[in-house]
Amino acid sequence: MVLSDKSIKQQLEQGRVVVSPLDPQDIQPASIDLHLDRQILIFTNSRQPYIDVKESLDNLTEIVAIPGDSPFILHPGEFVLGSTVEHIELPDDLVARLEGKSSLGRLGLVIHSTAGFVDPGWKGHLTLELSNLARLPITLYYGMKIGQISFLKLTTAAERIYGSESLGSKYQGQTLPTPSRFHQDFDKSG
Repeated sequence: MVLSDKSIKQQLEQGRVVVSPLDPQDIQPASIDLHLDRQILIFTNSRQPYIDVKESLDNLTEIVAIPGDSPFILHPGEFVLGSTVEHIELPDDLVARLEGKSSLGRLGLVIHSTAGFVDPGWKGHLTLELSNLARLPITLYYGMKIGQISFLKLTTAAERIYGSESLGSKYQGQTLPTPSRFHQDFDKSG
């Protein structure tokens, strides 16, 4: 069951869902609009010939900031990581879906490749997987509406929420665009 605007407002008022900062005008019929933060994580691609999923990406990426009112230019075929301005928190009985704005999708902007699902217990800023599928560059501005989040009720509260020590949640509490930590799965198994 997807929460309506009325239910979303109730969850926010009760403190069960946190979206901060929040402009009440961003509450849509069944979602909340989210905004692009200033920091963009770019892939430098010049230091290694390929991405090894067993290795940390720390030496393949660097953070750049969108300056003032100037845009960040996302070139055709380019992939970068961004982040939401908003800090999001979910209770143990709700999950969320992150989706792009249709107006931006119609320009060729994709805001997530696969990571559109937000687990119960999540706390932090959402990392956006930004891709330009168009044939022309797309401008991205700090604070622009970049996506929307909807909320779904679970059949029961989750027994192990995101952030539980037993899950080894890699991204809990992130505040900046965060590169893949998939390599940690190999560290634990090997």
